[in-house]
Amino acid sequence: MQLQSLPVLDFSRLNAGEQEAAAFREELREVLHEVGFLYLTGHGIEQELTESILDLSRRFFELSEDQKLAIENVNSPQFRGYTRMGGELTDGKTDFREQIDIGVERSAVPADPDTANYWRLEGPNLWVQELPEMQAVVGEWTQRLSEISMTLLRAIAESLGAEPDAFDAAFGEKAFPLLKIVRYPGESNPEPKQGVGQHRDGGVITLLLVEPEKGGLQVEYKGQWIDAPQVPGAFVVNIGEMLELATNGYLKATLHRVISPLKGTDRISLPFFYNPALDSTMPQLAVAPEFQEKARGLSVDPLNNPILETYGDNALRYRLRAHPNVVEAQHPDLLAG
Repeated sequence: MQLQSLPVLDFSRLNAGEQEAAAFREELREVLHEVGFLYLTGHGIEQELTESILDLSRRFFELSEDQKLAIENVNSPQFRGYTRMGGELTDGKTDFREQIDIGVERSAVPADPDTANYWRLEGPNLWVQELPEMQAVVGEWTQRLSEISMTLLRAIAESLGAEPDAFDAAFGEKAFPLLKIVRYPGESNPEPKQGVGQHRDGGVITLLLVEPEKGGLQVEYKGQWIDAPQVPGAFVVNIGEMLELATNGYLKATLHRVISPLKGTDRISLPFFYNPALDSTMPQLAVAPEFQEKARGLSVDPLNNPILETYGDNALRYRLRAHPNVVEAQHPDLLAG
């Protein structure tokens, strides 16, 4: 039977008594095993905060080109800041979008020959002077979505027969979440154009918010593409390759893509990626035998695109591929010889 739309799960069931929480965990496990994507309602994020971050996103993209380029990512060793239209690649092809990358606000790690290269990703963000309130709103958004993500990870671990805190050590105070604030301009006319090419997320868990009544996201399921438009009051949730690695493929990191909107329209999208500390390795979960039997192994090409055990190695590799202009400007020593 072909799936017509993504499953919907109510996050608030985790606080509705143990029987209801256990049923939620079971459904969550099955959906992430079979599909790898879902809609999450009942998450408790206030509409006021959602409207505030969407409004700030709109206002940023309405700034002049010079104002946006003042925080262009080529000025950031951490690959933070603004990426101009066509400035990112997925699977070697140009994505038609502009965006801001915002990570955890920390000090840069001093360069040292004995320091792993992935520590170059740790450091400060770039902020536009014209929107001084943006940092506080993004900070609250990041904190709230981090809490939801960690609660989901604990539910996932418990649903698989592992200890609920199995992932805690990999995250802790050095977790490495990343928020992208993205604008897709209308490029389809009506032939579909690539907003973002097909890919699997490389981290652990993703929470996505899109402007109301805007579509474009498509999820692969059994060889077919399923449309996943924004559902009012819900996040789209999916898992990345590091969680697939932790469960030997029992949980599914699913291919997805974004189709550019029609000409004359656009789309604001806020994907939030909850990832472990750069120097952490994902634990191999002590998955219960009945689930181990259904583990499918990893879905990636182990020779050409292996999942590396240390999260920072994966994160840096993705950045090097997606933003060669930043590598040339900030990390020429990492250019392939």
